[in-house]
Amino acid sequence: MDNHKHNLADLLENMAEQLKNYLSEHKIEQPLIVGMQRSGVWLARELQKRLGLQEPIGELNVSFYRDDFNRSGLPVQMDATRLPFSLEDRHVILVDDVIQTGRTVRAAMNELFDYGRLASIILAVVVARETRELPIEPQICALYEEPGKNFIYHIAGPEPLTMQILPRN
Repeated sequence: MDNHKHNLADLLENMAEQLKNYLSEHKIEQPLIVGMQRSGVWLARELQKRLGLQEPIGELNVSFYRDDFNRSGLPVQMDATRLPFSLEDRHVILVDDVIQTGRTVRAAMNELFDYGRLASIILAVVVARETRELPIEPQICALYEEPGKNFIYHIAGPEPLTMQILPRN
């Protein structure tokens, strides 16, 4: 697994196709797309292009909504949440790189609902690991993979946007 690279462009194309099908099946037009900082924002931009969505993407910083905030202390410097649209009664595609425990997604949902009552949230991730602690599963996922607890997924970007599996430090 050491330094194994996945073709992120192919995984994003897979996600875009899944999203197109999902939106069509559920008769959802003009969804909003929100990326979770940092790499989720980069991925959201790519998916926005591939889906031809016109509205700007939203950026979510869930640091203060995490249930382990008191344990982990202040996060590394990240940009503030930016949602340049109303979420009221809108369908939101929430984008992140990896779902592992589900706690980050739970924090993101809590923050989104502080901005209004959404019609729905569609969770789209590149990788779903097998270590869920909460009953949260993505509707859209390009790769179901568990390399083991000694490895992490690292997405670098935004230009070029790449993903590797690296040994945990």
